[in-house]
Amino acid sequence: MYVTLKLNARFQPKHRFELEDALMEIFEKEKMGEITGGGTAQMPDGEIAYCDIEIHLTDDKPETVAWLADLLNHIGIPKGSVLQGVEPEVKVGTLEGLAYYSNGVDLPEEVYKNCDINYVIEQMEKAMEGIGSMYSYWEGKTYTALYFYGSSFEEMRKRIEPFLGTYPLCQKCRIERIA
Repeated sequence: MYVTLKLNARFQPKHRFELEDALMEIFEKEKMGEITGGGTAQMPDGEIAYCDIEIHLTDDKPETVAWLADLLNHIGIPKGSVLQGVEPEVKVGTLEGLAYYSNGVDLPEEVYKNCDINYVIEQMEKAMEGIGSMYSYWEGKTYTALYFYGSSFEEMRKRIEPFLGTYPLCQKCRIERIA
């Protein structure tokens, strides 16, 4: 049976490959199927909209689809993801998503010279320790997006707000819920 996991995740292909590899390892060990492909959809500006992973399961039994859904929820994928190719589609996902958009054009030039996006990532992950972490990113013409997934959007946002209010590179940033 062929199913498609439509991931409500803004993963660059290299980050989607990491999930595919982890799933393939489990499928091989359990003799439950294999990954047969995948893709990344983009918005008109090039930002990632969602990903999909094509899966061939060893059979079409409802128990096998339930096993896959349980596995996906256990390893943690974003809420709003679905298994397509089964009737009805199966909603999966337990993680909430937070996108941080760093303004890349409207801040004073010295801010860009003296600040480092890697420091932003380090501090945000430190603040979110135990509840969330960065999974991927995207660099656009006017902003850089960092994508975090974890147990609670509200808690992740609450924990990073003190840092966002003090670091110059975080001025004029925006935060969005993405899962």
